[in-house]
Amino acid sequence: MTAAPTAAETTTDTALPERLARAITLAGPISLAQFMGAANAQYYATRDPLGSDGDFTTAPEISQMFGELVGLALADLWDRAGRPAARYLELGPGRGTLAADALRSMAAAGLTPPVQFVETSPTLRAEQAKRVPQATWADDLTGVGEDGALLVVANEFFDALPIRQLIRTVDGWRERLVACQDTLFLPVTGQRSFDAVIPPHLYDAPVGSVLETAPAAVAVMRGLARRIVAQGGCAIVIDYGYAGPAIGDTLQAVRGHGFVNPYADPGEVDLTAHVDLATLAEAARAEGATAYGPVDQGALLTALGIDARTDALVRAAPDRAEGLRADRDRLVASDQMGTLFKAIAIATPGWPVPAGFA
Repeated sequence: MTAAPTAAETTTDTALPERLARAITLAGPISLAQFMGAANAQYYATRDPLGSDGDFTTAPEISQMFGELVGLALADLWDRAGRPAARYLELGPGRGTLAADALRSMAAAGLTPPVQFVETSPTLRAEQAKRVPQATWADDLTGVGEDGALLVVANEFFDALPIRQLIRTVDGWRERLVACQDTLFLPVTGQRSFDAVIPPHLYDAPVGSVLETAPAAVAVMRGLARRIVAQGGCAIVIDYGYAGPAIGDTLQAVRGHGFVNPYADPGEVDLTAHVDLATLAEAARAEGATAYGPVDQGALLTALGIDARTDALVRAAPDRAEGLRADRDRLVASDQMGTLFKAIAIATPGWPVPAGFA
């Protein structure tokens, strides 16, 4: 949930609902992707949404172990690949917490790469600079350095990119659009047929079924895969999601750590959708990259050694034992984040298999 999906404006647009309403009034209902893109661009440009005072919490904010283990996995892969010149790249790095933890564990393994963040939010860039002062920034992948292998992390980045929704009606598949009455936004069903793009095994789903697609996410993944193939390296992508395509309406809005109406208050709530990680993996393969997964987050962190790391932290701070073990459970337990969140790895052909994805 830490990525602005488009180049965010640097000033607050307090009239976003009125602007969207005016556009809909003049030209008719807009796609959900347009609505979500505009809303999230403003949302992430104007606030730090993380932590107890924000709207949600991500895995790196729960425990230092998350970022440490991801960093060690990348350092291990870099070592087995022959220790090439490399840079650390993170997409939508939140407050920079994951990067700070990952870079600390990388340094202990002998890897101190230059750091670059893909981030458009001025507010979040300021927070990232506090934790990773050596970082440089790019608005998108076109601004990322072309020298050296890429060691990439994208944690809760793709879930905030705009999606489209197709809904099964009695007349076939149609797109879900966003209309408005004054500044009250609501979903409506368009008239254009989308039957031709529906996977055959889903075409006869029950009336009311929803199929989500994420053209923006696929485009980002294909661009990232092209860079990894050209420069060498690996990307670890972690998000809450599934292996699709599959039926299901996963659009959600979060505010103050609770779920709210996704069509209310655009720009003031975090809009996300579950990520089809299998489709992202296929998009990477289409560009010539090798893809691994999806695997459950719990299984990945366990394979990377979270139990041993928890024990080491408990030995160093026995008074924090209960909290440390609770944090571990929150990250890996099947009834918490362990199975809801999944991971894929995208690598240059010929590079070793990343740890946890064998």
